[in-house]
Amino acid sequence: MDYVRAFLVGGLICALVQLLMEKTKLMPGRIMVLLVVTGVVLSGIGLYEPFLEFAGAGASVPLLGFGNVLMKGVREAVSEQGILGLFAGGFKAGAVGCSAALIFGYLGSLIFRSQMKK
Repeated sequence: MDYVRAFLVGGLICALVQLLMEKTKLMPGRIMVLLVVTGVVLSGIGLYEPFLEFAGAGASVPLLGFGNVLMKGVREAVSEQGILGLFAGGFKAGAVGCSAALIFGYLGSLIFRSQMKK
């Protein structure tokens, strides 16, 4: 049942994003930022954890989950370092995911010989 919930919630998030892309004039980059900020806000007001427990990977894999990770990192860094944690926490928490995306993207470009479109 966990897989079904994750699939349905993740699919619902993707469907809502697709609607935003087709029915509004928002660019994909802005929609991605909107998702991350929504994850941060939901995490900040305490609603993301219950949502994550219900949806599992359906909530943690999309960009909402990245916003949650950033908020957790900032919250931990602020409790340890004070106000300077606002600047360091998000970078520290998101570094692994960003590094993995860059490394695997580069490896993929080497394997598949990507080229610019003409």
